[in-house]
Order: sequence, then structure tokens, then C-alpha cells
Amino acid sequence: MARHNFGEHRDTILDSINEGVFTVDLNWKILDFNRAAEIITGVARDKAIGRYCYDIFRANICENACALKRTLADGKPVVNVTTQIVNCAGEKIPIRISAALLKDSRGEVIGGVETFQDITQIEQLKKELENRYTFEDIIGRGATMRNLFGILPQIAESDSTVLVEGESGTGKELFARAIHNLSHRKKKPFVAINCAALPDTLLESELFGYEAGAFTDARRGKPGRFSIADGGTIFLDEIGDISFAMQSRLLRVLQEKTFEPLGSVKTVKVDVRILAATNKNLHSMMRSEKFREDLYYRIQVIRLKVPSLKERREDIPLLIDHLISKFSRLKGRSISGISDRVQELLMEYDYPGNVRELENIIEHATVLCNGEFIEAEHLPPELRPKGYSVAGESRSLTNLRSMERILIEEALRRHSGSRKAAAKDLGIHTSTLYRKIKSLQLEPSSFDGRGQKK
Repeated sequence: MARHNFGEHRDTILDSINEGVFTVDLNWKILDFNRAAEIITGVARDKAIGRYCYDIFRANICENACALKRTLADGKPVVNVTTQIVNCAGEKIPIRISAALLKDSRGEVIGGVETFQDITQIEQLKKELENRYTFEDIIGRGATMRNLFGILPQIAESDSTVLVEGESGTGKELFARAIHNLSHRKKKPFVAINCAALPDTLLESELFGYEAGAFTDARRGKPGRFSIADGGTIFLDEIGDISFAMQSRLLRVLQEKTFEPLGSVKTVKVDVRILAATNKNLHSMMRSEKFREDLYYRIQVIRLKVPSLKERREDIPLLIDHLISKFSRLKGRSISGISDRVQELLMEYDYPGNVRELENIIEHATVLCNGEFIEAEHLPPELRPKGYSVAGESRSLTNLRSMERILIEEALRRHSGSRKAAAKDLGIHTSTLYRKIKSLQLEPSSFDGRGQKK
């Protein structure tokens, strides 16, 4: 069979590739530059060849994390790293790159080759999808979260006091910030304070400020959080942890919008909207006389109940994608996602620490993961079952079936067994839900009034 000299047709071959391709010598000067590379960068081939690659691309990884430099240093190819370049018009273009060694016929390294793909459309679609399920930095697509998203603008329009209830780590402060950002007070300060973090004496001075000489070492006066928040919003986190005496002082601020700084006889008047949050049952505390009844009814004019993460498992995949993207960017990783097994483990976990715990889990995994996908060995040890082995296990659809089962069970439970309501919540047709219930051998009656799930 006749041997063909493909070198003669190299430009034609490279120009037939949809991805940008360029090669460099060991001095980082460009040897080849295909048609797709011209289109993406806006630089003509004859202008690029012979120039240093970093002068053409002006990418944000050129100085410290160059893919070609890594490949030439350790001999290992780099695959699917995302970055940005600046084209000849000064526009930032998101790209996905891969790099490998360039060798001659004797196998000696003579440079490197890099391919890159314009992922502008992919990034735009991803952003649109994220925006669809994101509201003022709060992520959720389940019915409960969508209902909360729907009423937040109405709550923000008023100046009524709001009590945000929910377990620790559910993101109560995010809801408080969203209310502030949607309100007419958004250009004024949003001031947050954790009431549980300070003893009464310190909390009082933090909230109301003090005059010079009010106590030992108080050489200068200091404005309190209420004064700083004047015209804006103050967020009192963990309000259920304050003492009866402090509750009395807060009641006066709520009723009269006035207070006296420590060591002062002058009354200060402020225009502040008060938002409070708690992870405790204030109603029970009120009935057992651990929380003032008059203060309770003052702060809960509007009540928002933020669901725990285990109550909105359908949001877990969305949160995982968001957190992987966040920590990959912060830690310089190129992680695409999680394995099916990790997905199964994360979907079945109960998250006593809620979204904050999930965030810690993904950050932990991102630090340990050097590949494209987060695997079980990258998770904190407590998430892996006893005797759990990763080696030799293949990914399978049973993992996906487990996740599907969890989501359907949660939807049926939320809607007391109503197939129609559960199907709408899941975004599928009722007939599809019936088929899945049959396939997964679920018993819907366990979720309605005819029985209890065992």
C-alpha cells in the first residue's frame, strides 16, 4: 500500500477541524494556526505564526497555569480546562482547552499542541439555566422554594418586621438580604449581627452603641448597629438566644424606633426595618415563658419558613453543580461534575448541617480531586458507608434509579400522595409518574391518608 505524505496536506487537515488548533516550539513560538483558531481569536494565521502564544491569546492562565507549560513539564496531557482569552477586539471569550506534547519522528519532544473550543454559547445556556433557578443568590427549583421566591418581592415592598425560621445552615441570612435588596431601602445599609455570639453586655453595646466614659476603656464613643443601619435594614440572627432583659430593650426599639446608647441620656431615633431569624421554636419558648409574648408577636408580623435541605432534595443536584463551579474557580481546578456513586451518596445523606454542610463537603472534595469527576474517595470519611470500597465498582443505572426513587418519594410526601400534584412538582406528565411508580415498585398509598410510610 502506498504511503501518503500527510505533511503536504497539514494545513488542509487542520482547517477541517472545528476546534481551534495551534502548535508551538520549545520557545513558545507558534508554528501552526488553523482556520478555527483564526475565527475564535480574530487573528489571521500569517499574523500569528512566529509570535509567542501568550501574545496572541492573552489568556488568564498564561502566566501561572499555562496548560502547555504543564504538559511540557510533566509529559502528561491536559484535558478540558476552562479559561478565558481576549480576542483582537478586546472581548473576553470563554474557551475549553486541551494540550499534549508534540514529538518528531524519533519520539523527541519538539514542542506542544493545544486545541481550544469557543464555549460562549454553552456558558450562556448554563447561565440562563442557573438564573432560572436562582433568586438573589438563593438556589432552588422545587415547589417550596419557588413559592418563597414568589412572595419575597411582596414582602420586600412593605416595611413589616419579618421572622425567618429554619434550621442552622439553611441560608436564612440570604433570604434577609434578598428582602433588603428588593426593597426601597436597598441603597441604604444592610447590617447583620449574630445575637447568639455575644453576651448581653457586649450585645447591648454592639446594638445601641456607647458614649465615651460609659465603661472602663471607653475612651471614645461608638455608634451601634441600629445607628449604622439607619434608613436601611438590621438583621438580628438567632434572636431566640437573647436574654429577657435584652428582649425588653429590643421591644422598645420595635415599638418606638428609639433607644439610648450606653452612658447617654439622649434618645436616638432611627428609621430601620427589622428582620430577625431563629433556629428555635419561639412559639414554644413563649408558652414556657422563655421568650416575651409581646416581642414574639412584634417580630413575627410576617413569617418565612426556610426548608431544610433534606426537605428539598430535588435542589441538591443544582446546588452541587453551583458549588463545584464555585470551588473549581477558586481553587484552580477543572472538575466537570460528580460520579453516579457520589450522586447517590449525596442524595441519600440527611445533611444535619443543611446547605452549609453540603458546601463544606464539596469544598473538601474539590481540594482532594485531581481528575475530572469527584469520586467517593474524595468525600469526607463520614459520608462513606462502613467498609465502603470504591475500587472495581462500575457506575450503573441503579444509582440513578435510587436518586429517582428519592425524588419521587419526596414529591409524593409533600403532596400527601397526590400523583397529579407530585407530577407537576417534578415537571413530568402524570402518566410518566405512574409508569415510574410502577417501575420503582413504590406504594403511593403510603404517602396519603390511607397509610404511613414505614
